[in-house]
Amino acid sequence: MSQQLQQVHPNVLAKILKQRTVYQNEEIVVIDKPYGLPVHGGPGIKNCIADVLPILAKMLENMKADPLHLCHRLDKETTGVMVLARSKEAAEKIRLLFKTRQVEKFYWAIALGDPDPVEGVVEIPIVEKEVQSHQSHYKMTLAPNYRLCPEDGKVMRIRKNRHAESAVTRYRRLASASACSLLELQPITGVKHQIRVHLAYGLGCPILGDHKYSHWSKLAPQKLPEPTLRRLKLEQSKARHLPLHLHAHRLRLPLGQPLDFVCKPPLFFQKTLRKLELDIPKD
Repeated sequence: MSQQLQQVHPNVLAKILKQRTVYQNEEIVVIDKPYGLPVHGGPGIKNCIADVLPILAKMLENMKADPLHLCHRLDKETTGVMVLARSKEAAEKIRLLFKTRQVEKFYWAIALGDPDPVEGVVEIPIVEKEVQSHQSHYKMTLAPNYRLCPEDGKVMRIRKNRHAESAVTRYRRLASASACSLLELQPITGVKHQIRVHLAYGLGCPILGDHKYSHWSKLAPQKLPEPTLRRLKLEQSKARHLPLHLHAHRLRLPLGQPLDFVCKPPLFFQKTLRKLELDIPKD
């Protein structure tokens, strides 16, 4: 899917995004972002959302329409609710709402294992670090403010890493089966890869298909539990083809009156839920 979106003409991509519009008014356009589509361009990226905003605006309105503006970002592999603004002023207003944590964001993720406890808050700062391995690369990781004293097991405060950003994620388990869980996540802060890092390194429950954060130094496919492989009818050698199961499910935006947007998970996510016998909660 992601390769297909990289191959299409920008006009075709804008048309796909137009079909995925879930709401619009005079200030904003809300789309259901597809899998594998980056928000910004970069090396090796042919198509991204930012590049087709002028075309999308014209398709939604008319040929004289100003380009739409980005208000926040979602990772390339993340699907779901994404807000675009029709004007620079609206974009600045919405960016400020995100920055001041007035926007409520709820994600769904299928994770390996079961979080203990089944609901809570992960509040551990995150920092970017270089991974020393045969192929050097960078990853986000935890930079805790506390550690256990080896002598007596007491909690000790340690010196704060000055490069670390504070990161807070609420989570609760919605269902569990086949050695996996369906989790609802509410990131209170907006640090890069926050949900993925807090789940993998904070709770020990990496997201299904998150090959980057299932290990530390290895660049290798995720190792899946036997019951999960059985249910997915998958061999471990094919696990590298599994997509990341992280979906921006709901977003509440206090713009005048509060606006509430919900996007159903994509088909591949729904199929995985069925195969793993994870019951989808009724909204």
